[in-house]
Amino acid sequence: MKKPENCVIVIFGASGDLTKRKLIPAIYDLYKQNNLPERFAVLGTASSQFDTKEFRQLMGEAIVESDKDSPDNKVAEFTGKLHYFPMDFKNAEGYEKLSKEIHSLSGTCGSECNYIYYLATIPALFPEITLNLGKAGLNKSAGGFCRIIVEKPFGYDLNSAIELNKVMHGVFEEDQIYRIDHYLGKETVQNIMVTRFANGIFEPIWNRNYIHHIEVTSSENIGIENRGGYYETAGALRDMVQSHLLRLVTLIAMEPPSSFDSDAVRNEQLKVLQSLRKLKPEEVDSNVIRGQYISSVINGNIVKAYREEKGVDPESRVETYAAIKFYIDNWRWGSVPFYIRTGKHLPTRVTEAVIHFRKTPHYLFKESQNNSDNQLILRIQPDEGILLKFGMKEPGSGFKVHNVSMDFHYKDITNVYIPEAYERLIYDCMVGDSTLFLRADAVEEAWKFVEPIQKAWTDNGSVKIYGYPAGTWGPDVADKLIDGGDNTSWRYPCKNLADDGIYCEL
Repeated sequence: MKKPENCVIVIFGASGDLTKRKLIPAIYDLYKQNNLPERFAVLGTASSQFDTKEFRQLMGEAIVESDKDSPDNKVAEFTGKLHYFPMDFKNAEGYEKLSKEIHSLSGTCGSECNYIYYLATIPALFPEITLNLGKAGLNKSAGGFCRIIVEKPFGYDLNSAIELNKVMHGVFEEDQIYRIDHYLGKETVQNIMVTRFANGIFEPIWNRNYIHHIEVTSSENIGIENRGGYYETAGALRDMVQSHLLRLVTLIAMEPPSSFDSDAVRNEQLKVLQSLRKLKPEEVDSNVIRGQYISSVINGNIVKAYREEKGVDPESRVETYAAIKFYIDNWRWGSVPFYIRTGKHLPTRVTEAVIHFRKTPHYLFKESQNNSDNQLILRIQPDEGILLKFGMKEPGSGFKVHNVSMDFHYKDITNVYIPEAYERLIYDCMVGDSTLFLRADAVEEAWKFVEPIQKAWTDNGSVKIYGYPAGTWGPDVADKLIDGGDNTSWRYPCKNLADDGIYCEL
């Protein structure tokens, strides 16, 4: 892999959970793989009042928790590159002191130092931190680059996303801004493009003539886990649909780019988002299912309802489940329905896309009751891999057809190191590859699709929110959403790629 240029990485919100669980372990993994610059430093900053020594100890413990086999001397070498600077992000004067602290570390990089700022704070602080970085002159480097990584959610609706883009563009150029969606850092997500564009057998049938419908599922088998305060302001629509699920749809539906250049790839993804058919207010109720988990018993344990969770309004109408039927209005996908769903407290943790191919126009094997469609399943997590389902003749007399599977599992590749999502994305930012990051226009287009749904839910109190027992696949009414009158239904995935069915092992 290309060696990044020397740089200082500044993490805003360094005392938070994201930094401890994901960012520092990811940067450490880059260090172990010799994929960091020859000379680098990491500066954490937050309001917590501890010093560099304490920060190094805390981050060292986080690394060991994430990688229990890592040698102590390697961890000590890495944590020696970590520094900490306490500050109040709302205090503009603090950024002048921060500037001096950052430049004091520039000697680590040499005369031409580069800077990466990672905003791992609550989204409400993004504009303030950005503006103050500009006022302190930290948006430019005399001899190198300055880049800023912004966590999701990027805005809460269309207007706030436009406003945040305006603020950031007033301080940084677009090519300096890296809007991160960690799903795009997953190897299995990137493999969607390789599956499509590196294999001549798929592209000729990847269109409305051969595909009946496409579904994308991202489910969690846990609840909100003491994040009631956050989830009450987010919900499944903002938290998952606008970001992760629509990104997966763009990879599945995009046209082949002219080259694997970041602009070429992102241009094609943008075209998909621009082609999404926006739902009219009167269409929301019949094309969008909104659900919220209620109390149930799972494996003998009583599970609380969402409204009983800490920090949640007892009369909350925030959705923990969302399913949407929509269309992409272009030549490739005209009339092909797309279905996406996401939810908390579903039976299993899984993210996958299922391509349902059209059935044969005339089914010859009358004695067989099996006339199910062929499916190509792209599994993102867990048991990552690809599965193709098709019919084969059962041994014996007659022509009874039985479904069989042809599958590939990433775990079968034992001699290849597979980086974690944040590891890949931080590395890409260091080398200036923005292919897997979101562009301003794409973010706004995604919000344009979601906005009519948000508005309908806000303005129309009669829009139903369906309860579903925790541990089930969401509201029963969601099955009607995908039923096109041809015995089609959702795939109910299990944690094992090849298995499916409502009664999978929990």
